[in-house]
Amino acid sequence: MNLRPLTAQERTAALAKATAARTTRAAVKHKLKTGTVTVAEVLTVGDGDEAIGRLKTSELLQALPGIGKVRATVIMNKVGISPTRRLRGLGIHQRKALIEFLGQDS
Repeated sequence: MNLRPLTAQERTAALAKATAARTTRAAVKHKLKTGTVTVAEVLTVGDGDEAIGRLKTSELLQALPGIGKVRATVIMNKVGISPTRRLRGLGIHQRKALIEFLGQDS
């Protein structure tokens, strides 16, 4: 499939949108790391915000203090979440199980 070449203006707009999305995801991960926001709140906001909804669940877990790549993988396996799943793709039961596993009821 051949995509048509983007004009300079379209390319600039796409770059700006991508930069804004990365900035939003980085801010959410920083808030998780500092404890300003809970996983439950991020999941709720992710429903309405495209940038947060596209955040990988493993990245969300790794942003929490004390959870690295290995521990995030173990948590996702226990809860039944695919390693490539993004926040928007989580089902109701997966969200509930993740929040309960982490002990964040709010």
